[in-house]
Amino acid sequence: MVKTVHLPEAKKKVVAEFVKLAKEYPIIGAVNMENLPTKQLQNMRARLRGKVVLKMSKRRLMKIALERASKDKPGIEKLLPYMKGMPALIFTKDNPFSLFKTLKKSKSKAPIRAGQKAPNDIIVPAGPTGFAPGPIIGQLGQAGIAAGIEGGKVVIKKDSLVAKEGTVIKPELAGILTRLGIEPMEIGLDLTATYEDGHIFTKDILSVDETEYINNVTKAYRWAINLAVEAGILTKETTTLMITKAFNDAKALAVSQDIYADAVMPLLLAKAHNQMLGLKKLVPG
Repeated sequence: MVKTVHLPEAKKKVVAEFVKLAKEYPIIGAVNMENLPTKQLQNMRARLRGKVVLKMSKRRLMKIALERASKDKPGIEKLLPYMKGMPALIFTKDNPFSLFKTLKKSKSKAPIRAGQKAPNDIIVPAGPTGFAPGPIIGQLGQAGIAAGIEGGKVVIKKDSLVAKEGTVIKPELAGILTRLGIEPMEIGLDLTATYEDGHIFTKDILSVDETEYINNVTKAYRWAINLAVEAGILTKETTTLMITKAFNDAKALAVSQDIYADAVMPLLLAKAHNQMLGLKKLVPG
């Protein structure tokens, strides 16, 4: 049951606008705009115009709006736990997976700053650098990066995990990563979850590797065809393959057992000829 909340007229209008959008659009997403600079936000709004409606307000007002919208869209209030960081709501008629893909493509890489949390495990890869020998070797070592000198240049000897996901980055490490050109941050709208027809799709579900997905479907299709052929299951896809297989098996049997048939006569004659040549080699003179 939605609680009655007394709001000033201006805030009532804000809540009403969110409720109206929730009724108009089938897909509602929770996004985190934390660490998103104003310029990048403006650019993203321009690129997404016509595809999505992005609205932001105070967390409390958006919470009230979702609770009121739940009268018409049961379950939409389940988005509340996913309104993290600097939350906003996004409204679209696109399907959740396409929305996630669109927002992901609109992101750009950026250096990590001191005080920010690592978005994932940060690994500095092995390989050459543009650094000349000097204090940088000690600085790399302090950051947990194994380094040495080869050909008058500093090289990183092995892949080095310098920060685990969620670790707060210290100024020294942030500086080293920037100098190495490593940009672990992604600037953009972080879609944490979407609502559609009573269901919540979280980020881990929406983040589908399309190439892997297509490969898995292709592999499953091939396995299914092979299983059906071996099990003798006739379908539109397997009938031709099974007839071909049966024909080839019948030919092989006829040749091995010297069964005369039009389809195998040339093979039988060739077999007899080879046997004759083999016998000739065994007979003296």
